[in-house]
Amino acid sequence: MVSIIIPVLNEAENIISVLENLTNNASSKNIAEIILVDGGSQDNSVSLITSFAKNSSFTISCFSSEKGRAKQMNVGAKKTSGAILYFLHADSYPPKNFDALIISEIEKGNPAGCFKMKFNSDHWWLRLASFLTKFSWRCSRGGDQSQFITRELFDKIGGFDESYIIYEDNILINELYKRKKFVVIQEWIRSSARMYEEKGVWYVQYHFWAIYVKKWFGADAEELLAYYDKNLKQSRIPKISEEKEIAIKEAPY
Repeated sequence: MVSIIIPVLNEAENIISVLENLTNNASSKNIAEIILVDGGSQDNSVSLITSFAKNSSFTISCFSSEKGRAKQMNVGAKKTSGAILYFLHADSYPPKNFDALIISEIEKGNPAGCFKMKFNSDHWWLRLASFLTKFSWRCSRGGDQSQFITRELFDKIGGFDESYIIYEDNILINELYKRKKFVVIQEWIRSSARMYEEKGVWYVQYHFWAIYVKKWFGADAEELLAYYDKNLKQSRIPKISEEKEIAIKEAPY
C-alpha cells in the first residue's frame, strides 16, 4: 500500500483542495494513510486538516515537527505503515488513479520515480519547462513532480538529508540517479506557479538556476540556504481571498 506524506506550513489556502484531489483520485484500498506534517503554521492549516480527516473514509493524520521540509518528511515517513512512500508538496495535485500508477511501476521493478509536471500557468516558459519534465534527464527533475519510493530503498539511502533546508528533494533524487533507480510516469501532476506569479518568472528562474549551479560547483547546505533566503524566501502567511475564506467556513468538514 501507498503512504502519502505532505509537509505543511501555512497552507490553509490550498490544503483542502489537495486533500480532496487525493481522496477523489485514489482508492482507499491502495492508500495506507495520508500523513501531513506541520512545521509550525500560523494560519488554520492544522484545524482544516483535522476537520477534513473526521469526515473522510481515508486514514488522515497530522503531526508536528520542526520547520524544514526534509525534517518534516522524515518525521512523516516514520509514522507510516505502507511499503511505498509518496512525498507530495502541499500545492501539487496528482493525476487520477495516481496510486494505481505508482503501484504498477513498483510491480515492474521500478522502486522510485515521479510524474511529469504541469504548472497552472500559461506563461510560455513555464509551459516549456513543464513539457521538458516528461524526459528522464536529471536536469528536468524537482520536488514539485512529487516522489514515490519504496520504504526499503528510502531507508537504504537514509531518508532526506536534514542538513538541507532547501534543495532536499534534489539531494534524494541525486542518490536515486546514481543508483539508476528512477522512472518518470507519463501522466501529469499539476503544481502551483505561485512563487513565479508573486516574484516574476524570470527572477525566480534565474535564482533557481543559480542555486543549481552553486550546488554543482560544491556549495554546501548553508550557502544554498543563505542565497535562497536573500533572494527567494517567502515569509508572509498566504492571504486567502474573501470568496475562498467564506467557502472554507461553510465547508462540511
